[in-house]
Amino acid sequence: MAAEMVTPAWMHTQISAEEYDSWSEEQCAGIEIADGLVTVSPNTSKRHNRLARILANALDSAAGPDWNADTDFDVRLQDVPLTNRRPDVIVYRADTIDLTPTRPEHVILVVEVVSPGSETTDRIATVDQYARVGIPFYWRIEQASTGVPIVHMYVLDPATRAYREGEVFTGAIKAAAPFSVTVDLGAV
Repeated sequence: MAAEMVTPAWMHTQISAEEYDSWSEEQCAGIEIADGLVTVSPNTSKRHNRLARILANALDSAAGPDWNADTDFDVRLQDVPLTNRRPDVIVYRADTIDLTPTRPEHVILVVEVVSPGSETTDRIATVDQYARVGIPFYWRIEQASTGVPIVHMYVLDPATRAYREGEVFTGAIKAAAPFSVTVDLGAV
């Protein structure tokens, strides 16, 4: 007899911002909320995590005292229906470090590292969501089969609330905006 897969009830019920805010940090780890529904994020590889950490460290050093760069925490895109995303790297205003939840107006750049299982979300869904809420910069890192990451940079057009394509880097990033940063991801 084949085992029957039963999904938990919470995966089929919209949750509110108040409900989510009452959950523990452990309950919120590894999930995102889209239109009030919990979505489980795929496990990430060591390479994925290393790319995110190296980039976050470089951005944090380059950003100066007004901005912080970090990994893996929620950005509250909207309250109703609740939409929380957990970008791989977030650059946010330093003076908001103790504010929870982090809001789009606190953020200047989000970065997603594409992994198996996150392709559609990182290439389509989150791009549109980040643009609609006005986050000025979006970077997407593709893990190419050659092992050398490809970084796609996008800049928000405030009039249309859509991103326009910017520079593309293979391996080493030499970005001028949102601030000057150089980092070699090709050696990861």
